[in-house]
Amino acid sequence: MNPTLRRATVDDVDAIAPLFDRYRMFYQQPSDEALAHRFIGERLQRGESVIFLAEVGGKVAGFTQLFPSFSSVRAGRAFVLNDLYVDIAARRLGVARALLQAATDFARADGAIRLELETDPDNLSARALYRHMGWETYEGTLRFRLSLTA
Repeated sequence: MNPTLRRATVDDVDAIAPLFDRYRMFYQQPSDEALAHRFIGERLQRGESVIFLAEVGGKVAGFTQLFPSFSSVRAGRAFVLNDLYVDIAARRLGVARALLQAATDFARADGAIRLELETDPDNLSARALYRHMGWETYEGTLRFRLSLTA
């Protein structure tokens, strides 16, 4: 059964929030469905992200969230594919691949110069999928981070 994809709207917050909560838990964050609901709702209400929602058999199966960014050097728009999550029951059904393709198609149609993502080094299945779909690691830069929270 092929996944059905669509761009999420504010009306989809209740469907996305539980998946977003599980996504955060995958990255060792405590479960907090109220926070997940609030965060996703704010992004959609403010137009700060683009979320694609996948359904399999009429059930929500996964999502991906893109944040807009820009490249000053290339003077163009880019998107950060910040979140990608597929429900355990829907894995190995092509959902992640379909979500990645939807993100790619959207960014290309929007005139973006690139998509970016990062994942943990030990997320081997995700890394294999990204490479299979043409994503490449890029060298020549070092990423730095400055935490602004305690």
